[in-house]
Amino acid sequence: MDDDDLISRIDTLVDEEHELHTRHAGGDALSDEERERLQALEVRHDPCWDLLRQRRARRSAGQDPDAAEARPAEVVEHYQQ
Repeated sequence: MDDDDLISRIDTLVDEEHELHTRHAGGDALSDEERERLQALEVRHDPCWDLLRQRRARRSAGQDPDAAEARPAEVVEHYQQ
């Protein structure tokens, strides 16, 4: 997956996440399925961001960005900022 593919995937996930948040903030109750989907979206985009950052860092360091590997959501979720 190249950078453009990752950015497109992140945009798609974030758009769906924002749509659910907006509906909920507007007073619409989310169904159980929508709440589960929102949770899944919040977890799924973090590994994509992580992989994109790895690719950019490798490129900046003169290394092959294609050697970057996706890390599991469980790992990425526990990073400290």
